[in-house]
Amino acid sequence: MNNCTVQPALHVRGDISVPGDKSISHRAVMLGALGKGVTVVRGFLRGEDTFSTLNAFRTMGVGAREDAGALFIDGKGMNGLEEPSDVLDCGNSGTSMRLMTGLLAGQKFFSVLTGDRYLRNRPMGRVIEPLGRMGAKIWGRCGGAKAPLAVQGTPLKGTSYASPVASAQVKSALLLAGLFAEGDTVVTEPSLSRDHSERMLRYFGADVEQLSSGARIRGGGSLEAREVLVPGDISSAAFFIVAALVVPGSELLIRGVGTNPTRTGIIDIMLQMGASLELSNEREVCGEPVADILVRSSRLKGIEIGGELVPRAIDEFPAICIAAACAEGKTILRDAKELRVKETDRIAAMAANLSKAGITVIETEDGLEITGSERLSACSVDSFGDHRIAMSMMVAGLVSDSGIQVSDIGCIETSFPGFAELLEKVACR
Repeated sequence: MNNCTVQPALHVRGDISVPGDKSISHRAVMLGALGKGVTVVRGFLRGEDTFSTLNAFRTMGVGAREDAGALFIDGKGMNGLEEPSDVLDCGNSGTSMRLMTGLLAGQKFFSVLTGDRYLRNRPMGRVIEPLGRMGAKIWGRCGGAKAPLAVQGTPLKGTSYASPVASAQVKSALLLAGLFAEGDTVVTEPSLSRDHSERMLRYFGADVEQLSSGARIRGGGSLEAREVLVPGDISSAAFFIVAALVVPGSELLIRGVGTNPTRTGIIDIMLQMGASLELSNEREVCGEPVADILVRSSRLKGIEIGGELVPRAIDEFPAICIAAACAEGKTILRDAKELRVKETDRIAAMAANLSKAGITVIETEDGLEITGSERLSACSVDSFGDHRIAMSMMVAGLVSDSGIQVSDIGCIETSFPGFAELLEKVACR
């Protein structure tokens, strides 16, 4: 088992960039594979999750090669994918499995998707049930609720679906299925989740309309190859934002980060907590907003977090919990039950780990109550096989009294290769 101990830092300083956005990298491969011509992806995240998607499409006959730091994808067109001769292994990637389930539902062949032991325990019914309304034929364990999933491609019909949860994966799976469906497919949600799929589908030439609470896509048509410049992942930047905020005397510039408004909940939450945080050099790249982020150490205060802010920061809450643990007063997180069905139960995992570090934590059904402290206690904690739990507790080590050991950090490779080295580079001791 790969363990790591992070020692306390005097301050965090540097001028850095973070790996490419994982969500955008996944979608660039999928739409590039369906496009006409060669799609060039620059800034592609070279992580285990995104390679799970890339390898799955290679198994379906899509050519892909890397050259001079770019990924070249030979598009097969809307109906050019080949029936895979083997099971498609999604590894730890829920995005790969859920989005490909929608895409494969409208193909003319049979396929099977599986993943690691963590992914095979994640809920898939939330995607399979609405796809079934479109005529999809999908089977899985536990009555179709869990992987492995068997998909028999079949003609689909558009539908209108009101999702009970704000989930970009659910929405994206239906929009991808809608590409192959007869008529329009409309997906609405209780609050708007990240909209990378809508933006990229439009960029590749799909007929997509953004709605106030979701999106509509028209079936048929075709996609055209594009050049995609992937910005830095704000979910990866979040760990360094929090590190620079909570370690005294810190100043950190993070360049080229995606600032899609459906993803900037972390910035809004930190500003509400009193963070010194500035965006500069704001621009748009391939339909996505991008900026540089300057962060300085700050005296944070506890706040209440809930409602529409939650889906806009859903992947960043492990890092936000570290900010809360260092803030003055109590931070209350609610309306975040979705965190219980991520790579692990992130509510339970962060409650357990912060408690080991001497932080007063109350676990609720849909969130946490965290009372901040000036310093975290030395301890050994578990990553639970979750990359974001591992990285958040490594950041916690920077403000501990004598270091925090995190077990099983190999899972970090799913989203942020080189994280430990970059954290060590900016931590001055």
